[in-house]
Amino acid sequence: MIDLILAAAAEPSAAQGLSMPIWPIIRNGLSIVCLLSGLFFVLGGTLGVLRLPDFFTRLHAAGMTDTLGAELILTGLIIQAGFSQMSLKLLLVGFFLFITGPTATHAVANAAYQAGLKPLLGKYKAPAPSEIGEEH
Repeated sequence: MIDLILAAAAEPSAAQGLSMPIWPIIRNGLSIVCLLSGLFFVLGGTLGVLRLPDFFTRLHAAGMTDTLGAELILTGLIIQAGFSQMSLKLLLVGFFLFITGPTATHAVANAAYQAGLKPLLGKYKAPAPSEIGEEH
């Protein structure tokens, strides 16, 4: 957006609105959409980690947040950076997260299952507010 304003200030004909470049506006719009959708998934995963009942469902929420939310945020940053060395670095970080995130989530879930932690099966009933502070 700053590039558009500077270009309009440098060229009076562009400031009159006759030949305004559309690509910076499209690039900024796509970047904002990717960043906001990534933020949505990160916040949803955070709520999932806080609200879900057992370890495995919380791990699923954290794994989805790590993979999808972070990838969308990195995609928005790549679009914003344009074709540069910074976008290549962000692409490498995204590739690293894409490979290691699900692998780490699977390794942690497998280790917990091998250690004897069983998933919560059946219908879950949330505790009443009066039961939360009680020791069993």
